[in-house]
Amino acid sequence: MDDREYFERLESTAETPDELFEHFSRRSIDGRTYYVLSDARHGVERGTVVVEAADAVVRGYPSIPRVLVLDSGVAAFFDDDQTVVAEEKLNGFNVRIADVGEPLAFTKGGHVCPYTTSRVRDLLDLSSFFADYPKMMLCAELIGPETPYTTHDYEGIDSNAVRVFGIRNRATGEPLPVESRRDLCDEYGFPQPRLFGWYSQGAVVEGVREAISELDDAGREGVVMKSADGTEMVKYTTESHHHDELVYAFSLPFDRGRDFFFSRVIREAFQAVEFDEDDERLRDRAHDLGESVLLPAVETIREVQAGKTAGERHTVRGDSESIDALLDHLRNHSLTVEIESDRREDGERIVEFVKVAESTMGRTQYYLDGGTYNE
Repeated sequence: MDDREYFERLESTAETPDELFEHFSRRSIDGRTYYVLSDARHGVERGTVVVEAADAVVRGYPSIPRVLVLDSGVAAFFDDDQTVVAEEKLNGFNVRIADVGEPLAFTKGGHVCPYTTSRVRDLLDLSSFFADYPKMMLCAELIGPETPYTTHDYEGIDSNAVRVFGIRNRATGEPLPVESRRDLCDEYGFPQPRLFGWYSQGAVVEGVREAISELDDAGREGVVMKSADGTEMVKYTTESHHHDELVYAFSLPFDRGRDFFFSRVIREAFQAVEFDEDDERLRDRAHDLGESVLLPAVETIREVQAGKTAGERHTVRGDSESIDALLDHLRNHSLTVEIESDRREDGERIVEFVKVAESTMGRTQYYLDGGTYNE
């Protein structure tokens, strides 16, 4: 790889190519080699990929900050004269789709996901889009109950679906304005997240509060607020999503619990204060929060006690080749995968599997057997 050339194209803050590229790792898939930046470094986003064979740079997706208090947070984040767009934040698996000799779906960390690549090729008309816009990338979410990563039920989605929430220049990461992106997605038939509205900076809080209330009742994740040009973004999530995340985390307490707990409780506390919860409502929220922590942890302990496997359960469907590639991909990332069901239905292969939570399994059994807990 010509480090100097790609160093200049990446416009890094590093002083030399070596200072930047020492953080890239070499990966291969199906005989194709690419270089990945696993963590943000020197002004370059996490997940940025260099595909030398295609002479392509695929920039990582920028991290989206979160506001804990809508009223003051929006006023501090957006300028007074800005138009702010509110769209639904979906609970799914975030990928960037770029044509680097062929369309590939890159994860946030820069890995090529073979299963998601297969699904987006089936669900989106990528050939037409990339024929017209070869230097762009689609930023999308794979959602639905049958995905190998984040599963969530959405009305009308029995298996999985794709929602395109951004279109960016793959080499620079520069986004299309929201209106242009929505028009282009409509032109190519790409489904998009729900649009709640266009607001002046002073009106966005009221609009987002209404959206959050509706989404909370439906058990959905939240809202992303964006400047009209797409360059500035901030997110805000629902109470139900905070609780769902805690249920997930404490079903795998020794693998996920500590990482999730504090930030979700803090989100809840600030939201409760901002939404003027009365004492009765606050106690209901606290009760629900406690159940989200204790009940899944107890259920997991009982499952391990009964000799069952603790972990994340997923269902995927598609052709055999893409599913085999997915399972190899997961195992290559040091995950233990147990197949619970492997069958064919309507010409498709359907696999139900568990990503085993090794730490939760081992430590739970240790404590059940009388092991001591050092605090």
